[in-house]
Amino acid sequence: MPWYLYLALKQLFPTGRRFPFFTVISILGVALGVALLIVSISVMGGFGHEIRRMIVETQGDVQVRARGLIENPAEVRAQLAQVPGVVATTPFAEGVVLLEHASRPAYPNVQGVSLTHVGQVIPLRRYVRMGSLDHLDDESIILSAQLAVAIGARVGDTVELYSPLLLQKLRQDEIFLPRGLRVAGIFEVGHQQLDSTVVLVTLRLMQDIYGLGGAVHGINIKIAPDADADGVARAINRILPDTLRARSWAELNQDFLFVLQLEKNMIFFLLTFIIVVSAFSVTSSLLIAVVRKTREIGLLSALGGKPRHVAACFCFQGFLIGLGGTIFGLGLGFAALHFRNDMVTAFTKLTSSETVLARFYQFSQLPSYSAPGDVTAIIVCSIVISTLAGLLPAWRAAKLNPVEALRSE
Repeated sequence: MPWYLYLALKQLFPTGRRFPFFTVISILGVALGVALLIVSISVMGGFGHEIRRMIVETQGDVQVRARGLIENPAEVRAQLAQVPGVVATTPFAEGVVLLEHASRPAYPNVQGVSLTHVGQVIPLRRYVRMGSLDHLDDESIILSAQLAVAIGARVGDTVELYSPLLLQKLRQDEIFLPRGLRVAGIFEVGHQQLDSTVVLVTLRLMQDIYGLGGAVHGINIKIAPDADADGVARAINRILPDTLRARSWAELNQDFLFVLQLEKNMIFFLLTFIIVVSAFSVTSSLLIAVVRKTREIGLLSALGGKPRHVAACFCFQGFLIGLGGTIFGLGLGFAALHFRNDMVTAFTKLTSSETVLARFYQFSQLPSYSAPGDVTAIIVCSIVISTLAGLLPAWRAAKLNPVEALRSE
């Protein structure tokens, strides 16, 4: 090992001193900044990752819609099957209805799904907590979990569904009675909005409720795992007529995803200043060390030590502080992420804010996703900033004149 690197280690960890106060405090400052960055970026990444997953699992990778209705869904699905990358398709219809049970009304979004094909595109069975998707038919309905609680409905109960066609029929002096539907199941996705505002019925029932005939509102598409959603959407648009348009999940939600990414980048930028502040404290401490060890630095120069070697000694100290703080901060950050839900639960119980968290953040648990690129960026930034913190002390030490340094008191 070169003498200047050995000397840097000895200055950080002096022989015979059990607790190198300066070293520990400097490493701890960097570690806290790294840990805070890991927790914040991972939680923001978790929100984005969960939202992307829910979008794909509830809407498919690509969605085809018309300016009005798709009158010939079977023909369109046959065309889509010829596009490379398309694995499966399923038609759907959607709208808003009035749902009532035990004199408790609700106005959920209703999704009409094709029982024959929906499982190939959207994994609905995974989210059915009570009842079964196999029990869904033209005389039944599946409710989202929080909606079922709001109207007091359970599996096996009967709910009244009022179609928007009711008003149209009344204007024509016709009677359009509500449909009594049996609750065949209750599903829960884990997203507050989806779990409180969505119900599922068969596609035939939805077409009957809205008077669609054989038409649908759109077609959800599942693509191959190695296929690009935007590329498949462009390929579909080349073969479809102008009245139909395919859009990937990212294009459908591009504004929302842009806001999420912007928030994540801003948090990374702002929290990086914590490491910068820690680096300033490292710089200050190393400058004090240069002043205190002026004579020693002069002696090293007199014995043949080159200015770049003296400078490397202090730069290496900044590097070691950054490396140690980064490693400790990573461990601290990932430990906090492991117990994040326990800490959030304790905090919400202490402040009685469990429902507020679910209502505004839309998740029943705090998500976390640590992208390798984000972790790499944090590691590089912390080590580089800490290493740069040693540049000013290194420059100051390298500029010392050996003769004047030896005269220093």
